[in-house]
Amino acid sequence: MARTALQPHATPPDLIRNFSIIAHIDHGKSTLADRMLQVTGVVDGRAMRAQYLDKMDIERERGITIKSQAVRMPWELDGITYALNMIDTPGHVDFTYEVSRSLAACEGAVLLVDAAQGIEAQTLANLYLAMENDLTIIPVLNKIDLPAAQPEKFAEELAGLIGCEPEDCLRVSGKTGEGVEPLLNQIVRQLPPPVGDPDAPARAMIFDSVYDTYRGVVTYVRVIDGNLNPREKIAMMSTRATHELLEIGVSSPEPTPAKGLGVGEVGYLITGVKDVRQSKVGDTVTNAAKPAKEALGGYRDPKPMVFSGLYPIDGSDYPDLRDALDKLKLNDAALVYEPETSAALGFGFRIGFLGMLHLEIVRERLEREFDLDLISTLPNVVYDVTMDDGKVLTVTNPSEYPYGKVSSVTEPVVRATILVPSEFIGAVMELCQQKRGSLRGMDYLSEERVEMRYTLPLAEIVFDFFDQLKSRTRGYASLDYEPDGDQVADLVKVDILLQGETVDAFSSIVHKDKAYAYGVMMASKLKDLIPRQQFEVPIQAAIGARIIARENIRAIRKDVLAKCYGGDISRKRKLLEKQKAGKKRMKNIGSVEVPPEAFIAALSNDEPGATKK
Repeated sequence: MARTALQPHATPPDLIRNFSIIAHIDHGKSTLADRMLQVTGVVDGRAMRAQYLDKMDIERERGITIKSQAVRMPWELDGITYALNMIDTPGHVDFTYEVSRSLAACEGAVLLVDAAQGIEAQTLANLYLAMENDLTIIPVLNKIDLPAAQPEKFAEELAGLIGCEPEDCLRVSGKTGEGVEPLLNQIVRQLPPPVGDPDAPARAMIFDSVYDTYRGVVTYVRVIDGNLNPREKIAMMSTRATHELLEIGVSSPEPTPAKGLGVGEVGYLITGVKDVRQSKVGDTVTNAAKPAKEALGGYRDPKPMVFSGLYPIDGSDYPDLRDALDKLKLNDAALVYEPETSAALGFGFRIGFLGMLHLEIVRERLEREFDLDLISTLPNVVYDVTMDDGKVLTVTNPSEYPYGKVSSVTEPVVRATILVPSEFIGAVMELCQQKRGSLRGMDYLSEERVEMRYTLPLAEIVFDFFDQLKSRTRGYASLDYEPDGDQVADLVKVDILLQGETVDAFSSIVHKDKAYAYGVMMASKLKDLIPRQQFEVPIQAAIGARIIARENIRAIRKDVLAKCYGGDISRKRKLLEKQKAGKKRMKNIGSVEVPPEAFIAALSNDEPGATKK
């Protein structure tokens, strides 16, 4: 198969094919992308490395894709050179928003299934996402070189799911390169070319952006109508900001300047702007001299599922944290944050995440890329509290929970899909019932594999649900979930009191059945963390005015009887009474000092449980 370099000017739309690779986590998307880069000749053997498109250290260390990466490849079929724009997407449930944005920039999707593991929960979720976008789907079985591969069996499963014949499922090996060339031929033959009006005013959709220290904001776009050329003025349709295009080009896979981008092309724009708020994912770019009348549809805003506070350990780092979040928001459009203060931890931000892995990755990126030391508070979800007088309050932080007569509390629930071998049905049902779940339905995908659908409270699954699911099913279960509204629940706020005073930072909203366990756990944890004072300090857990747990930190006592060698008991009693009175007086005027380390240890979610999937 001959390969020729792409021309650096706009390619006719009928020679362009835009597609994404979608799959469950660890089904070989990035490895297949590597082989495609090699087969098409855009990366030579010397420069090649495994997971070539995974640019971040965290991605390479963990072996997961976090960011979608667009790359342009030439492919010649029947003497005609086509331009293939491929987007390699993440597989983890927390990064579905990345996948949805990538699919909106494509006409087709390669649905990848591991020939040794078969269809899993995220495979289904991504397939439905592609179907919603009316994309042409090419079913592919990957890893056919593995000894455990069962391509015939899983081809039938996949064909039954999509509605095609088992022989239509292509068989490839991303590792050895077997079947990659026929797959590229099928992409050219099966996928439709992009449709747009080349003579209309320019309209391009921003689907990603990144901050470069030297060049400012680099914006990635997919051109829908018209064309964009270097040195012309462009306008952002939502902010009305205008900029001059300093450079325009394509990723192949390194940035390559071009003479322009036409209908259906995917590329990058550089305007030299350093203000990170100027480039918003989902915005429409148009020509400032001849602007389009209507903006493109844009994307649905992501809905945060988990909230956590992020605070700099050194208070003077607060402005740096704010700048770092602004820059990270460019590269991670799913990030939602607002400033907040805590009596214990000072100034910080309340941040909304799509899940626990998202929280962990964002915190790690802030610490690594921006050199910050951070503490994150225990994650929690959003509750709606209805008071007796009918007033409804939204609570994202336990400290916002109202005092007074509460009529009802609603919590978010998710629709969870669990794929599991049939032998583990009982174990999964038991776990879901413990987590207050209700079964919606169950289907057998084959004799050995079952799809179970549950409604579960989000608060129950953000911690250790996934870890427990994996351990009870020996690692075979896969989980996917999406928001499914709210439900009324019997929830209470547990306060932690030190010497009778509430400490906001330690409060939590939990289900009534688990309130006692949380109170006992926090009280005993703080007893070990807070140093002993000159007087006795009671630690109490309370629901409203009712105390549900208590621990005492014993006072540091001086041995006042050390100088009494024998003598009358009344002398000793007199000294002890004098000490007791002094302690009582000290307790009235003293206050408990809680060291920052105690807050960090008690609040930190360094080992929250459900972090890896």
